[in-house]
Amino acid sequence: MALLDDGAWQGRIWTGTWTDGSGGTYDAVEPATGDVIAPVGKATPEDVLAAAERAAEAQRAWAATPFEDRARVLRRAGQVLEEHADEIKGWLARESGAIQPFGDFQVHTSAQECYEASALPSHPYGELLRTGSPRLSFARRVPAGVVGVIAPFNVPTILAIRAIAPALALGNAVVLKPDPRTAISGGAVFARVFEEAGLPAGVFQVLPGGADVGEALVTAPQVRVIAFTGSTKAGRIVGALAGQHLKRAHLELGGNSALIVLPDVDVTAAASVGAWGTFAHQGQICMATSRHLVHESIAEEYTAVLTEKVEKLPVGDPFREQVAMGPLIDAGQRDRVHGLVTASVDRGATVRTGGTYEGLFYRPTVLGGVAVDHPAYQEEIFGPVAPVTPFSSLDEVARLAAGTEYGLSLGILTRDVYAGLELAERIPSGLVHINDQTVNDEAVAPFGGVGASGTGSRHGGPQANIEAFTETQWVTVRGDLPAYPF
Repeated sequence: MALLDDGAWQGRIWTGTWTDGSGGTYDAVEPATGDVIAPVGKATPEDVLAAAERAAEAQRAWAATPFEDRARVLRRAGQVLEEHADEIKGWLARESGAIQPFGDFQVHTSAQECYEASALPSHPYGELLRTGSPRLSFARRVPAGVVGVIAPFNVPTILAIRAIAPALALGNAVVLKPDPRTAISGGAVFARVFEEAGLPAGVFQVLPGGADVGEALVTAPQVRVIAFTGSTKAGRIVGALAGQHLKRAHLELGGNSALIVLPDVDVTAAASVGAWGTFAHQGQICMATSRHLVHESIAEEYTAVLTEKVEKLPVGDPFREQVAMGPLIDAGQRDRVHGLVTASVDRGATVRTGGTYEGLFYRPTVLGGVAVDHPAYQEEIFGPVAPVTPFSSLDEVARLAAGTEYGLSLGILTRDVYAGLELAERIPSGLVHINDQTVNDEAVAPFGGVGASGTGSRHGGPQANIEAFTETQWVTVRGDLPAYPF
């Protein structure tokens, strides 16, 4: 049976069972067609407070569950994701505009996140400490308690499960607020996955809603850690609110990632790498290659080859057609992308291809002659636009690459690998890829940005996950009561 075939999820939220949200329902809309997919339950701040109380109660028993049992649930969750891969890919195509290969990547990586998390319950969780007293002294990691996860629309499965899975594995309860635009593939799917995997009721809950629901999740007294992935603007608000309430906030935010193309590369191969980095998932990826910094000796050739490749990319409905690019998520995002393109052209950039749209389908766009003061250079585009900027020296390109507030991902293409590594050391970035584009993600690797891109690596790999979702507790043990002077 398919995960969502019974329709019980339609118009409801998940609290350990499908229940009516206090906010009623809203329509999930297919970006490619404008058709209504299904009614989705809408939560309210009151629903969040009730969910946080349920989660805190359920968490205590879950944390006390033998580690082998918690590991078993996470392994089973990965299997359920794989068993229902085709169904989930269908929802991703309809709800987020993901083409089939990108849907494959999301489901595979989401399953891997569960498998990697399944190793966390048995991971060493403390260390013996030296002490000047006659006692045993050690530090141990204990679950944080209730973790609030706020996930975005663009890669709704991976960007939710990479926090959900390790948090659950380490003995926490999780309350998830998916983006309301992808509450099926990024919310209802996970409710069913963990139900099938045998997770006890109340340990994981799904509450779609707007900013008021997100604020309630951050401020709920029982929620001790917030894992937020989204825009830098929203992340600043979440971080400030969490700070006011003395909570840890792990912020994975926007990017304006540079791909540096040095003059010794094969230009055709480099343009292919650059095209994938920019146009995968319509550019709606935080790590997308947002700036192509190309040595002046090959900049025109690179731009021409990139333009030729891009002009051949088919754009259409990924649920019903074999295409390279689907629609943008909504009209607001389309208009923002187009505004950045037109504003940059007004300042002197040239459109080599694209720059037009039909409905939510934005043509893949290459901009030549982009200067550092152009909006398409300074801002995160989050759309299918490749701005090309020439440079003349390594010193200049190091300044250019480091010249925005973001620091998420960096790609450097060169035959001299060690020169690439030396250059990367001069550019603040959470991720660096020598001879690859900027969009890379693996469940086993730490992930996070610096500057306006976030608060560093908070996901991926056992150490980052344990630090993110547990607290350090100091414990001492004496054999007898000590004698004190009073």
